[in-house]
Amino acid sequence: MIRVCFAGVTGWTAPPIVAAIDAADDLALVAGVSRSAAGRRLADVTVSGSAGPVHATVAEALASVEADVLVDYTSAAAVREDVWTAVRAGVHVVVGSSGLTAGDYADLDRLAREHGVGVIASGNFSVMAAVLQRAATLAARHVGHWEIVDYAAATKPDVPSGTARELAETLGQVRTPGSAVPLPELHGPAEARGADVAGTRVHSVRLPGFVLATEVVFAGGGERLTMRHDTGESPAPYVDGTLLAVRRVAEAPGVRRGLDRLLFDDPARDT
Repeated sequence: MIRVCFAGVTGWTAPPIVAAIDAADDLALVAGVSRSAAGRRLADVTVSGSAGPVHATVAEALASVEADVLVDYTSAAAVREDVWTAVRAGVHVVVGSSGLTAGDYADLDRLAREHGVGVIASGNFSVMAAVLQRAATLAARHVGHWEIVDYAAATKPDVPSGTARELAETLGQVRTPGSAVPLPELHGPAEARGADVAGTRVHSVRLPGFVLATEVVFAGGGERLTMRHDTGESPAPYVDGTLLAVRRVAEAPGVRRGLDRLLFDDPARDT
């Protein structure tokens, strides 16, 4: 039985994942983390039938219960403290929150290896998003120009999204895309060209009506290829990928980034 502590247990993503944990024969939800629901029982604030407690912080939760895996679906503001706390406590981590950079993951990889624990992080635990990332990686081997457009709700404070950042950093491991007009030579505000993430120009759109969408546009002479993944109003697409990560996170110490690492056999790919 894999004992799971869920950080962000009262958040938007939690209900279908919590229900799936409850329904699984090999998983048990032993604690939750939510500042707004701290001091209550999981059964009172979630769809879970677990009598486990809800704590204000990951540190409090891991000090009071024995957990094998922390699942973090919190926020860019909270994820770093949550994940580092769990790794130092010897608990494996599945990271579904955005906000960590490539540098953060490099530091986390060293820390996780020191403590002999595994971390699986994905900007998006949707299987379809993982297929997009793998397809884009293949395209980048043969097409030298691309940019990413990142769409999300007007209320999303972190830019770019974790999905877009992970995609840009993954493509950056393949090659650096060809450049357009250098920024110093532009006429007008350079910000219009988006942010540089691992060599890729990333443009973050924040408008009402979007949940999350990630689009990568590849281009060559006389042709274009657009790949896009759209997420709807339900967090249901994240369930299968999250549970797969929970079940496999203990297989290897250190950080593995991207759900595609679990779906597609590619042992040569770096973290």
